[in-house]
Amino acid sequence: MIEKNAVWLITGCSKGFGRALAEEALAAGYRVVVTARRLSDVEGLVAAHADAALGVALDVTDQAAVAAAVAQAEARFGAVDVLVNNAGYGYLGAIEEGDDADMRALFETDLFAPVNLIKAVLPGMRGRRHGHIVNVSSIGGLVTYPGVGYYNMVKAGVEALSDALAKEVGPLGIGVTVVAPGAFRTDFRGPDSIKQSATRIDDYADTAGRARSGTQAGHGKQAGDPARGARAIIMAVEAERPPVHLLIGGDALDQLRAKLDAMRSETDAWEAVTRGTDFA
Repeated sequence: MIEKNAVWLITGCSKGFGRALAEEALAAGYRVVVTARRLSDVEGLVAAHADAALGVALDVTDQAAVAAAVAQAEARFGAVDVLVNNAGYGYLGAIEEGDDADMRALFETDLFAPVNLIKAVLPGMRGRRHGHIVNVSSIGGLVTYPGVGYYNMVKAGVEALSDALAKEVGPLGIGVTVVAPGAFRTDFRGPDSIKQSATRIDDYADTAGRARSGTQAGHGKQAGDPARGARAIIMAVEAERPPVHLLIGGDALDQLRAKLDAMRSETDAWEAVTRGTDFA
């Protein structure tokens, strides 16, 4: 269980969930390492909480910068008790339309960077037999749609990473929670936060193409409240038995339940074939 004076290190705090979570954690009395690619984006928040906040410039894809950020956190506060891997971005495009460089950059930021941050804080957490890792995934890591397949891939990876990690570090006193938000009213769908493939193939106009326009049209109309989502994450970390999987947003819950129902129906329909592949 996390103590009230625990130290949180949160990535991607310039806006959106990261910003909301940093604000809520500070309001709840925690000490927070507030990171962003540009330190100027978080200077105001850090200045308003000078005793409890440390601002650190961090490009999560830079392994040296990751190590330096953890070292700064430990030098200032003594430890990192809670790591929140929040930094990331979305990508729109059909699988065939995806650019190779874009795909690799997405994986570097949304999947490999969280792995490197986890590896940077785990030695300290293992030594103390205490800590919690929060990985922000997406309902898109559990449910797929046309036009966001690459984003689905990286977030499915975050889901699998978190599930396996929880089984490895749980016996050492370290908790893991993977958070799958639905649509929240952040800048995630905005033109400055989501990237798109340059290639457009006409045959995908009614699938991936429609997803592109729908995603952008929904910007600013999402039902999820980032502050409430942030408080839900804090509540989960503070719980006596924190969840490994946390959905936030009613739309996320509805989508996952529909996916589970469909999967059960399909696997039940093919049960005889499935079992028929075993040796007689």
